[in-house]
Amino acid sequence: MKVIITGGAGFIGSNAASRYLRKGDEVVVLDDLSRAGASHNLDWLKRQGHLTFLKVDVRDSRKVSRAFEAHRHAGLVLHLASQVAVAISVMDPRTDFEVNALGTLNVLEAARLAGVTAPLIYSSTSRVYGGMEDVPVVERDGRYAYRDLPEGIPEERGLDFHTPYGCSKGAADQYVRDYARVYGLRTVVFRQSCVYGDRQFGVEEQGWVAWFMIATQLGLPLTVYGDGKQVRDILFIEDLLNAFDAALAKIQIAAGRVYNIGGGPKNALSIRDLLAYLERREGRPIQYRQEGWRPVDRKVYVSDIRRAQSELGWTPLIGRDQGLDSLHKWVWSHRGLFR
Repeated sequence: MKVIITGGAGFIGSNAASRYLRKGDEVVVLDDLSRAGASHNLDWLKRQGHLTFLKVDVRDSRKVSRAFEAHRHAGLVLHLASQVAVAISVMDPRTDFEVNALGTLNVLEAARLAGVTAPLIYSSTSRVYGGMEDVPVVERDGRYAYRDLPEGIPEERGLDFHTPYGCSKGAADQYVRDYARVYGLRTVVFRQSCVYGDRQFGVEEQGWVAWFMIATQLGLPLTVYGDGKQVRDILFIEDLLNAFDAALAKIQIAAGRVYNIGGGPKNALSIRDLLAYLERREGRPIQYRQEGWRPVDRKVYVSDIRRAQSELGWTPLIGRDQGLDSLHKWVWSHRGLFR
């Protein structure tokens, strides 16, 4: 099988590319290499199999179209290229829009005009649900939780595109859905929660689990915003790749559908939980600076993943401690890349 991956040198993209290369598939990576660590990831991929790399920015519709025309017979498309940080979107909303919304339209149009029939899976985000200020939140066992939603936020939750990032990703989310309804493309939307794992070059603005690991192990300044009781359901990268495979295998069901893809309630993690984990691993107190709440912070987000479980037969297999252990080891063994 031939697989096209936009953003294929990024964290999720490089892990996906590696999986398909190791299976003997041909992988076509489109990436502009602008993200930290992307060049390292690309070098790592080049040693693994039949890889074609095209330096393409998804904002360049001509280059995107040429790439899809040349590889129109692919068996799977993963659209992962994105501007990924909420804070950056607030500072530079135009670039955020051009990468996330216009870039996605360019990918969809390239696939449509090239006659691509392969399933196209889009990495959307839980941020399309907005701040969810109307959802009651309580404190339990030193961390925040939904009062009335033990399974988390379902796909039926109304959309509320808050922050430029939420707007750009939300617009793309809806375009991907509509290209299935209007043009018959076999598209699938994954509204992803906090994905983490090996090869994640996290920074303070994005990839918080990896960033805490990196900062702790390299002795970099660490800041906790708010009270540290904020909770997210974290999903290890291998489980996300399993979800891609599950959607491909069940594409007759998945085409045109939207799925929340996250760790679910069993893998909910607070900032304080992560700090406690790191103190156990490091055998010392973790030093950090405390700052006030940021305007875009949510106290809690946990995905209701039951639709993906029932329709795709997918469920997270890697528990949070196992996943955290894997990421901790990877950061330690690759700490030279972060200096």
